[in-house]
Amino acid sequence: MKSIQRSLSFGMVAILVIVGLLLLQTSLWLFEAGLKRSLETDLREEAEGLLVAMVRGPDGIQLDTKRLNPRYHRAFSGHYFQIELPDRLWRSRSLWDATPAWPTEPGMAADLLDGPQEQRLLAYRAEYQRDGQPIVIAVAQDYTPILDSFARVRLSGLGLVGVALLVFLLLQRYAVSLALRPLERARQQIAQLQQGQRQQLEGNVPLELQPLVEQINHLLQHTDDTLKRSRNALGNLGHALKTPLAVLGSLTQRDEFAAHPELQSALQEQLAQIQQRVSRELGRARLAGDVLPGAHFDCDVELPALFDTLATIHRSDLDLRWQAPASCRLPWDREDMLELLGNLLDNACKWAGHKVTLNITRSGSDWQIEVNDDGPGIPAPLRAKALGRGMRLDEAAQGHGLGLDIVGDIIAAWRGSWELGESPLGGLRVTIRLPAAQPAGRSG
Repeated sequence: MKSIQRSLSFGMVAILVIVGLLLLQTSLWLFEAGLKRSLETDLREEAEGLLVAMVRGPDGIQLDTKRLNPRYHRAFSGHYFQIELPDRLWRSRSLWDATPAWPTEPGMAADLLDGPQEQRLLAYRAEYQRDGQPIVIAVAQDYTPILDSFARVRLSGLGLVGVALLVFLLLQRYAVSLALRPLERARQQIAQLQQGQRQQLEGNVPLELQPLVEQINHLLQHTDDTLKRSRNALGNLGHALKTPLAVLGSLTQRDEFAAHPELQSALQEQLAQIQQRVSRELGRARLAGDVLPGAHFDCDVELPALFDTLATIHRSDLDLRWQAPASCRLPWDREDMLELLGNLLDNACKWAGHKVTLNITRSGSDWQIEVNDDGPGIPAPLRAKALGRGMRLDEAAQGHGLGLDIVGDIIAAWRGSWELGESPLGGLRVTIRLPAAQPAGRSG
């Protein structure tokens, strides 16, 4: 959610900055355009006033300086003119010795002119006729104070844009936080779903999220139903095979097979393996129980139930014990962990003499799981071979009837490792190390 807020905040800031700058610059441009039109009117009136100051004298047309505005006599006053006749030229004393590049076309100059003392001049040119003589009058006004005013206004506007941006950003963050609150609740519910604290998401959400929540709940229900159907189908298949297998087993005891001892032995061996596999799959289905998709493994809740089930389906004289840290929650899928521990413990119970123990400990950033029994164990030279793909411990040596493919797949999916060793109880010890930093559910 924080990344969404950051993305929205960044986008909003960018939009507000662009819009604010455009509005500020557009406002200044429109104001300046209106101001220049007003100043153009003033300059045209000044040119007309200078034309009135042109009077007829003894030597022709003369400039009556008494009619001039005093600001044209003050040096660098910011107001300047130049009057040009075919044979004479008058310049305002305010220009002193400066010579601006007066416009050559009638009307307002397109660009500002360079004036004296680094002034920027707004210039206007007018052309008249008097007594048959052309008169060109150019007037100019210092535009620098106005430019400075615009710069101050622009700076002040940027400050206002910044303040408005900050206010809008705070309001936007509040609005986004308010709008994303349903998403945050949904995220928390999904986290609770992964931790096994709920089975479905709450349907009390905004209309925009209703389809998403309904689809997730539908998917969860579908997954749970599919899992239950698969488990029931496995159980039904196992029970359906038991009777035909029992019949085949009894048939191998008939006299017809006694005459062929090798065939009888081979059939009995294959039937025994089929019966063992069916019993193992049924045991896995019983041990897994009803699972919640995505739930993590709570040792305090799951292990007592698992050991009660083991005590029910195995010999009553077995001493079954487990030990785990207080409030232990393993960050892996509950179903897979039940399948892993169920496989290990079920086979340990099958081959144990009197005692089976399970120890779960935290070692640094890893979890360690140990299953010990006091059965016959496996000789050291055969332990590495027993971990090979497709091997089963009951085939590798006399000892545990453990199908390693399932256990190995789960451990590999969790990027863990495992090994077989000699148990302190005298039998086999299975040690599993799982990195807690890389939790993952088994796929496939």
